[in-house]
Amino acid sequence: MKALEVRNISKMFPGNLANDNISFSVEKGEIFAIVGENGAGKSTLMNIIYGIYTASGGDLLVNEKEVKIRSVEDAIKLRMGMVHQEFMLIPRFTVTQNIVIGDEPHKGIFFDYGRAVREVRELSERVSLAVNASALVGDLPVGVQQRVEILKVLRRGAEILIFDEPTAVLTPEETVDLFVTMRKLQAEGKTILFISHKLKEVMEIADRIAVLRRGKLQGIVNKKDTNEEELARMMVGRNVVLEIPKVEVEVGAVAFACHDIHVRNNRGYEAVKGMSFDVRGGEIVGIAGVQGNGQDELVNAMIGFSHLVSGSMELNGKNMRMVTTAQLRKEGMSYITEDRARRGLVMPYTVRENSVMGQHLSKPFSKGIRMDYEKVAEFAEGKVKEYDIRPGDVYDTAGSLSGGNQQKLILARELSLPHNLLIASQPTRGLDVGATEFVYRKLLEEKKAGKAILLISLELSEILGLSDRILVMFEGHIVGETTPDKTTEEALGLLMLGVGIDKKVQS
Repeated sequence: MKALEVRNISKMFPGNLANDNISFSVEKGEIFAIVGENGAGKSTLMNIIYGIYTASGGDLLVNEKEVKIRSVEDAIKLRMGMVHQEFMLIPRFTVTQNIVIGDEPHKGIFFDYGRAVREVRELSERVSLAVNASALVGDLPVGVQQRVEILKVLRRGAEILIFDEPTAVLTPEETVDLFVTMRKLQAEGKTILFISHKLKEVMEIADRIAVLRRGKLQGIVNKKDTNEEELARMMVGRNVVLEIPKVEVEVGAVAFACHDIHVRNNRGYEAVKGMSFDVRGGEIVGIAGVQGNGQDELVNAMIGFSHLVSGSMELNGKNMRMVTTAQLRKEGMSYITEDRARRGLVMPYTVRENSVMGQHLSKPFSKGIRMDYEKVAEFAEGKVKEYDIRPGDVYDTAGSLSGGNQQKLILARELSLPHNLLIASQPTRGLDVGATEFVYRKLLEEKKAGKAILLISLELSEILGLSDRILVMFEGHIVGETTPDKTTEEALGLLMLGVGIDKKVQS
């Protein structure tokens, strides 16, 4: 029986045909994956199915009956649920409160919290998703928060579940747990739509795979009849190198070093607790860790956004403990941020303006106190061509670009600055295979040129593929140092979760 059928669905936004006459069906009890580059139309299609958008044309059928889904409430009534990439949870509420919100059990006119807790515990045990019903969601690890999201949609009776990039912030062990859960749900007869750009995971969990490119369906393949290379080629329209090539470079002098540094977070708590390490020219040092273990605070201290409580940092042998971001840039630091919108670019500004930020007051881009816009435009046009930034008009705003092209613009600017240290924080977050391949190539070019690179990433395949040395962070400490040839994703994942750590390390 067909649980879901999409017939000739189209969605037009001003100047953009996001979905172009897409048709497919999903069998009851099937795990059906949808893959595609950024901007391929995956999220738009899922938002139509879940009632967030209304299609410009086409029909939807649920359980072989034509339906009209005009709102999320309509989708929920049809026993559909969506686990979003950005969790829709309230950190200050308990697990129970988050799961029952909007559908609370009552005793008379009052919320029956005791009954709600019992219902959550019973549901948790029935589907083997262990949670503490009374815990505050804000205190839970990311993997457990995701369980709360899944329990929330199951409690509402969902038979069709949409998972939107569900592994984006999970460790390998948490991803394994999620896939165990998905298979259990499948065994119960649930139908799952799995949206992802991680082809390895798609090949592991899906029964069939639909590929979108530029709003059009390129094809639907059985997992047993395809491979990662073919899927990447269908997504991008050309052959894509999925394996990161090893580049051997003679390691040079220390470009950056920190000694016993302590850093507080924005709530005043110590988030980095006595870290010491260095990065040398021609070397990529990777920092692996579950999000929230001090990586953000470490980067903030390195780029001058916050100051050390104690300890010291040196860039090119100079003490950099109490300096500004501008001074660090002058000393030779470039920074690829994970937050394109708030830190990487000024979205209302043009590509031209964003391409020279940080050197806009220096020659050849300024004449005295005035910018030389002719020189700026000439520079920007060259970078747009070199980095294949689309659509290619330097007078477009940064905010009008796709995520992948925004990242290319940041790369173009940061790598054009005079530098010998590059901090790359989550440089491929949210990028498709084509844009990711481009970023990797640029990082390896930097390494060949003798630059020192600090790579902070949640993607363990990225850490293992690019790094010469790997540091593992857990609760503000470095709890392990290794090299890619001496470890595995599984071993790193355990360290990231604090498993097997000598407690003396954290004393």
